[in-house]
Amino acid sequence: MTKQHSRGRAWPPRPSTPGFGPTRAPAPSTPRSTRARTFAQDGVGGLRGGFEYARTGNPTRAALEASLAAVEEAAFGRAFASGMAATDCALRALLRPGDHVVMPGRRLWRHLPADRQGVHTTGASTYTAVALSDLDAVRAAITPETRLIWVETPTNPLLSIADIGAIAQLAASRNKYKVLVDNTFASPALQQPLLFGADIVLHSTTKYIGGHSDVVGGALLTNDEELDTAFAFLQNGAGAVPGPFDAYLTMRGLKTLVLRMQRHSDNAALVAEFLDESPARSIRCSIRDCPAIPATKSPSGR
Repeated sequence: MTKQHSRGRAWPPRPSTPGFGPTRAPAPSTPRSTRARTFAQDGVGGLRGGFEYARTGNPTRAALEASLAAVEEAAFGRAFASGMAATDCALRALLRPGDHVVMPGRRLWRHLPADRQGVHTTGASTYTAVALSDLDAVRAAITPETRLIWVETPTNPLLSIADIGAIAQLAASRNKYKVLVDNTFASPALQQPLLFGADIVLHSTTKYIGGHSDVVGGALLTNDEELDTAFAFLQNGAGAVPGPFDAYLTMRGLKTLVLRMQRHSDNAALVAEFLDESPARSIRCSIRDCPAIPATKSPSGR
């Protein structure tokens, strides 16, 4: 080895990935999966499309957030790495030590909001679990410290139904707490809670929106800019964001959501009717006798 080689020598300046420098390529009709950590800038602070660092924003994630906001009739949308990450963000943004939550009763994970809030703050929030289908029970559960009514309709796994509009009107009359609706099980194909007066819609996009059992995700949708700003701060600060390919897969599932939910609904109705007429049954399943069915209709009548 020569003396010159033994000293080592810097490579001449060149692109870190030859042939793939920053470009202004035309956008395809289907959003691409933009896998990049950082984004080119036109000088210091000269962001292209508002993108700088992938945790803060990514074009594929932004496309998913816009799509989810559109189908939920929302002005703002935030996507997360899971439904639990979205839940975590909502609770951090809305609650402080000593605040009270009204939430569905007989829920397998009904301890979650109080316990998670206790982890995030120096104090612990309290909660009351009630049958949200009983508006009088909801009204009785509200205290001066109530800051959130957490609605899930249909619930997982018992499929209980709540009247979103009536609960939202109850909240509007007091004007001191928010109504959040977990719309995972109905999906925006069947129900759009913001149109009924809810303040926030939460999704585990892992389920019906993703639709193919190959992606995990969550989302928060709202028309309240102040809430969205709080969600954005926590989304970026906590960093529980979906990767670009997860966002891409979720958008793929969203394209077939309506068709899939229509088939789910048709099949479920056939099963329920069969069980209702079957003489060999231990649990009665009756669509006709269910008092909550009218409450599931959307303003459009679907």
